[in-house]
Amino acid sequence: MLVFWKARLVLLSVPKTGTTAYQAALAPHASLVVSDPPELKHAPVYRYNRFFRPMFEKVGAPDMALMAVVREPVDWLGSWYRYRQRPFLDGKPASTAGISFDDFVDAYSTGDPPAFANVGSQAKFVEPRPNGVSVTHLFRYEDQDRIRGFLSDRLGVALDLPQRNVSPRATLELSPGVEAKLHRKCAADFALWDSAGA
Repeated sequence: MLVFWKARLVLLSVPKTGTTAYQAALAPHASLVVSDPPELKHAPVYRYNRFFRPMFEKVGAPDMALMAVVREPVDWLGSWYRYRQRPFLDGKPASTAGISFDDFVDAYSTGDPPAFANVGSQAKFVEPRPNGVSVTHLFRYEDQDRIRGFLSDRLGVALDLPQRNVSPRATLELSPGVEAKLHRKCAADFALWDSAGA
């Protein structure tokens, strides 16, 4: 999470959407950089609302805008799948070594996914709160020019984005049945990505 106090902007770090690269590029311009622990670095809207918003309001910023980037759901899951293929996870419950992408997505689409497929939901991450706190600037990961343009204009800085935290390459194919199941079970994630392009 990056907080830009003067610009009244908070960049939420949705996992697997390139925010590590934005954090590396923009940290020198941020008022607050939350890089650890992961539960705070990747604080979703509900956690921001509970912990960070009250603090900002007490010091005079009740109107912080929230920005988030979301990724096409199959591509997002592909990034998680590839990331969990890394050797440092070998033998651990979260490893996807020896598991096909089709089986990974099928497991993800169940009500109670096993550890290797338990990666959360982008729709849940940005879900608005009952008190009205919500993401005000939502972008598609695939539209990097628009993201960079928005940040450059809002923050008054030029952006040079290095690639960070890139997952290894892997074949990502889904059987028609698993793809249909994913669309049915995770309709909110697909609707979110569609809305980000509107």
